[in-house]
Amino acid sequence: MSPSYPRTPRQVINFSKQKGKEIIANFDGGLITSDAGIVWIAELDKKLGITEKFGNCFQDHRHQSYVDHSVHELLAQRLYGIILAYEDVNDHDKLRHDPALKIALEKLNELEDKKGWLAGKSTINRLEYCPETILDQKTSRYHKIEPNFEAIEKSFVEFFLESYKKPPLSIILDMDVTDDQVHGNQEGAFFNSYYHGVCYAPLYIFCGHHLLVAKLRSSNVDPADGALDELQRIIGLIREKWSETHILVRGDSAYAREEIFYFCENQPLVDYVIAMGTNGVLKLRADDVIEKAKHKYEKN
Repeated sequence: MSPSYPRTPRQVINFSKQKGKEIIANFDGGLITSDAGIVWIAELDKKLGITEKFGNCFQDHRHQSYVDHSVHELLAQRLYGIILAYEDVNDHDKLRHDPALKIALEKLNELEDKKGWLAGKSTINRLEYCPETILDQKTSRYHKIEPNFEAIEKSFVEFFLESYKKPPLSIILDMDVTDDQVHGNQEGAFFNSYYHGVCYAPLYIFCGHHLLVAKLRSSNVDPADGALDELQRIIGLIREKWSETHILVRGDSAYAREEIFYFCENQPLVDYVIAMGTNGVLKLRADDVIEKAKHKYEKN
């Protein structure tokens, strides 16, 4: 879509003439975008109600007569930007003029004035960042949008549960950790020898392609740090809806912790498959089992 509206003169580049015809280059191609796919993502989001539900997890203390961008709009703009690979908040000082993003956010009207602009980096930053010194966001001048972290965490599990028409017979919960590399002096980032860089080490729990837990952590903590608490929380939420579903908990040796084993063993219809760190004694004791498994596999 290329709406016509008054534009300031752009730079014109003149090339040499060919056969009496003047060759020039300019940038007056109209309002264009290379991110049109976000329009279809927005349609899917509206059907599933993802950003709308997450928007309800925030308390907005702003005076509504001065609000140009609702919490839902700010959240959707930020998430759509990340989907388009614009991870930095400051990218939105240019994205706020992108026609595809405006269509996605239903803000394509009144292009001739600022009412058609999307939120800039400063406004979006107030959505996701609040200094610890701000104790009361109702009285804060700049940080009046207050997140309910428990509701946000619960929403991930609720989306997963709502994706099923009826309770499944069994599900698999996969625990894992990965690195989130940083390139500055971000708070809580440390050098991690395993990942060969300065990074965070977030904890994830998936069920298939559904993300149930995403917990940001420093990279100098135990890889299993917080895993038991998150397992207890999400299994409790799952059990409220699916009391008869069998749950298998999986993880690598980083999660071979006695407290995790004990929790799973004492939950009805919960089993676990968690790797153990390799050592000579364990290999010796497992030789017979490994050989039997290999023979059975090759036979089949």
